[in-house]
Amino acid sequence: MRFRGKIADIGCIQHFTRIIGTLSKLIKVCVLRITPSNWYFILSEKLVSGGVHIWCELPQGHFFDEYALEGVSEEANEIFLELAPENLTRALKTAQNAKWIKIKLTKKHSPCLTFEVDLPTLSSHSRTVVHDIPVTVIPRRHWEDYEEPEVPQFDVTIAMPQLKILKNVVDKMKNLSNYVILSANQNGEMKLMVETDMVSVSTHFRDLVNPVNKDRVPSSQSSDAPEPDPHQFAEARIDIRKFAQFLTGQQVNPTKVICNIAKKKVVHFFLLHDDVSLQYFMPVVSS
Repeated sequence: MRFRGKIADIGCIQHFTRIIGTLSKLIKVCVLRITPSNWYFILSEKLVSGGVHIWCELPQGHFFDEYALEGVSEEANEIFLELAPENLTRALKTAQNAKWIKIKLTKKHSPCLTFEVDLPTLSSHSRTVVHDIPVTVIPRRHWEDYEEPEVPQFDVTIAMPQLKILKNVVDKMKNLSNYVILSANQNGEMKLMVETDMVSVSTHFRDLVNPVNKDRVPSSQSSDAPEPDPHQFAEARIDIRKFAQFLTGQQVNPTKVICNIAKKKVVHFFLLHDDVSLQYFMPVVSS
């Protein structure tokens, strides 16, 4: 197995850094899937036991100026690596003004993803910083554990309000309860509510957009399903701290954030920025 790539555009380096920074806020360990066309960062916890599922897709052509991959075989030209995004973030902290970054799969004492960062200097001499990030190679027999998650049929699809506003609301609500009820309808309305024995607090958002399924927004809604009442709310009870963590971690300033609710099953957040997409599946908690 071999991999090497080079990012030379400062804007791409900074965008790449923000994406990795977002992932490091959301997850401690994930799987990086490297293919000829894309990088995927994957977290696959068991939804039935309260875990979340994350699928982040980066087209390599959007970032890399040079890209060479030799996977485990000709038929399976891919590489799966387990790593800690926080280690990537530390390596990229030195690269904010870099002239280029080279990323290679190496083997030193153990497999590593090696970052070579070429930093600007006042002289003609180059200054290169090297970071060796330990990784674990995932055997091919386990690859099926990291397939793209199936998207259920949603009851409601709605564009979310500004994430900063949501974060401020949720940060206050999480002091009252461990759970928040997120509800929305097809009439552009969304509600957040926490309930305790002592108090019930809710925040309402109106005039939001219910997007038609285009522009790569995942959906499995049947085209021949009956039209639901647009004023009827679909609601989901979710872990408020995981929701707050999701809102706090965003550093990519997405151009589109879609919330899909499948009652009694899952809340699915879809973030899109340029060609980069992030799907975040949060399981519903029964009351």
